[in-house]
Amino acid sequence: MKPPATSPAFLSVSSWPSLFKAYRRAAAGKRRKPGVAAFEHQLADKLLALQADLLDGSYRPGPYTHFTIHEPKRRTISAAVFRDRIVHHALCAVIEPRFERAFIGDSYANRVGKGTHRAIQRFQALSRHYAYVLRADIRQHFASIDHAILIDGLASKIEEQDVMELIRKILAGGESALRDEYRMVWFPGDDLLAQCRPRGLPIGNLTSQFWSNCYLHPFDCFVKRELGCRAYLRYVDDFALFSNSKAELWAWKRALCERLAALRLCIHEESAQVMPTYVGSPWLGFVIDRERRLLKGRKARFATRHLGASYEAYCQGRLSFAEFDARVRGWLAHAAHGDTWGLREHLLDVFVLRPGDFPGKSGR
Repeated sequence: MKPPATSPAFLSVSSWPSLFKAYRRAAAGKRRKPGVAAFEHQLADKLLALQADLLDGSYRPGPYTHFTIHEPKRRTISAAVFRDRIVHHALCAVIEPRFERAFIGDSYANRVGKGTHRAIQRFQALSRHYAYVLRADIRQHFASIDHAILIDGLASKIEEQDVMELIRKILAGGESALRDEYRMVWFPGDDLLAQCRPRGLPIGNLTSQFWSNCYLHPFDCFVKRELGCRAYLRYVDDFALFSNSKAELWAWKRALCERLAALRLCIHEESAQVMPTYVGSPWLGFVIDRERRLLKGRKARFATRHLGASYEAYCQGRLSFAEFDARVRGWLAHAAHGDTWGLREHLLDVFVLRPGDFPGKSGR
């Protein structure tokens, strides 16, 4: 057994107030889930046991539960046990501010005050000021993140060895989550042992979302400072560069591919094209030009199927009105950020939601 942790940062992660706050954040909106409800039984005892495991070095992450979603692209989601999610929240609460201060303003994923809709607004605003855009996305992003490179980057701002040891445990616990999803990419200087490099972050972890931003922060700085691209933004693995010169954007594409290779990442080359901003470019589920934001066709088809299935479940009594209403309102709030009035009207026309229409729905 390892000696007790002593750094103030680790003691902050493992303190009772920190763990209790982390529990509340991890449980928010999920208290009806079986794993959360089970943990809440004798909550104080379980948090104290977790605290003891962290402090004496015996903490080990539990197994992940894997499932596949199609929204509309197929993704493997890996859900950590609730106990581990508490640790993730407690850890990020301590280390995230150190990195947040350094992140560029136009990095929009998983940050307070940013998000998808701010990124959509910013993309359109830049489209109105520049003639051309280069939009690209990283191939198999989460599955490709190299643990050695990530640890080096995190260690640049985390000097506490006990905190880094906890990070290594979390990384090792999720190493196999996307192993079957990764298709080997060879980079200059690789030998056969490159296949054995630990890589991959489980999609679904709070730590994975945060560490993705940390991993790509050097790339963000490269684009802004070394390439000199003033109009650049990124959302997770999607990014866009704007310029009034097509030749400049093509040159930047070659340079950024070389920089990403140093991170053992690569883009989808075929779809990364320089386009005039007036014709519209795909961005976070919309096709955006200088004046319009149109929902992508596959997103509209997915919403039609998803809400149609929810409506059927509501009619059959398998879904409460409150749950169905929440799903519809959530999608409408997202779609309202585009020019989708006709689509929203068409999609809602088929829903009949008068009280008492269906057995068991009266009074809901």
